[in-house]
Amino acid sequence: MNPAVQKTLSLIIILIIGFLLRKKFNHPSNQNGLKTIILTVALPAIIFVALLKAEVKPDLLALPLLALAFNFLLFFILKPLLPFFGIEKDSSSYSTYLLLFPSLAPGLSCFPFLIEYLGDDALAWGALADIGNKFFVLIFAYLVAFNWFLINYPSKNKGNGQKIKSLFLSLINEPINIVIVLALVLLGLGIHMDNLPVFLSSAIANLSNLMTPLVLLYIGIAVVFNWKQIQKIAGLLLLRSGLTFILSGALIFFAPSLSYMAILVIIVFPQSAISFWPFAHMSAITAMEQKLEKREKRTFDLELAVNILAVSLPFSTAVMLIVFSFGETFTSPSFVITLGLVLICLGSVKAILNWVSQFEANPEFKKN
Repeated sequence: MNPAVQKTLSLIIILIIGFLLRKKFNHPSNQNGLKTIILTVALPAIIFVALLKAEVKPDLLALPLLALAFNFLLFFILKPLLPFFGIEKDSSSYSTYLLLFPSLAPGLSCFPFLIEYLGDDALAWGALADIGNKFFVLIFAYLVAFNWFLINYPSKNKGNGQKIKSLFLSLINEPINIVIVLALVLLGLGIHMDNLPVFLSSAIANLSNLMTPLVLLYIGIAVVFNWKQIQKIAGLLLLRSGLTFILSGALIFFAPSLSYMAILVIIVFPQSAISFWPFAHMSAITAMEQKLEKREKRTFDLELAVNILAVSLPFSTAVMLIVFSFGETFTSPSFVITLGLVLICLGSVKAILNWVSQFEANPEFKKN
């Protein structure tokens, strides 16, 4: 069996094990304990390792910028599109979709295929591009989530200065952000993972290895099957994939001299599954809301977020396998853009039918 397929199956098995362990973790405190380990230990460790292993070459500095540009483009494209799919603007569902969908989790869904089909260089390119994505999911997504929280829960006793101070304190107290700053300082001093004492680098590496299994176990444990919700998620994932193919195809069209490896990296990296990190911010915001005496409005829908994460991984995996199985076909920008348009149409079918039925039910339409 193909090693990449074996890797994918192993990840799915861990997710299934988590699902089978649901009864063992049915109490919220058990799930919160597992989530705390992920957010305060495993996730900071894997970010620290990834940053200290990065080797930034001048000619590859465009990769993180391109990834970051993709995140922002998708974020601002989805803002007006989501209401068309029946998601009420400014609702908790709207905030959840908008924060999650532009994010990427290449470590879980893309990197295993890059190393198998394209080799070490492609994996290095993907890791470098992920720096831009990390900025989006760790910094920008957190700022957006916290801003939405402040909109829903305006403090009458705090002015703008106090809000900024509160945001700053929340940022510097989050383990993820502390680790990023520390790693960047070490990189600025020329210190990488290989320069750290063996006992220290081994301990950090072992902690980072906890990330993937713990996240998948948590998703399996926490997932709540709402089939009506999952159908809508699948349609929006088709939309996300279609938009991504169009953006990748346009980039390939305007850079015709790219190598085969570069083209496939540009195509598959943005097709990565949705990241767990915005969900971490949502969980932090929800925890803050639960401590408030007066709960005015939920900023995010965590049940929806967990289902999005659970559906996104197998969806992304299927896309990766198709792209790498027909690699030469995907080097054509016209094919990639056409495929993107087809996926958008497929994802929009139900939304269009709903709009048509609402239009026909309108009394003014019946008069005519």
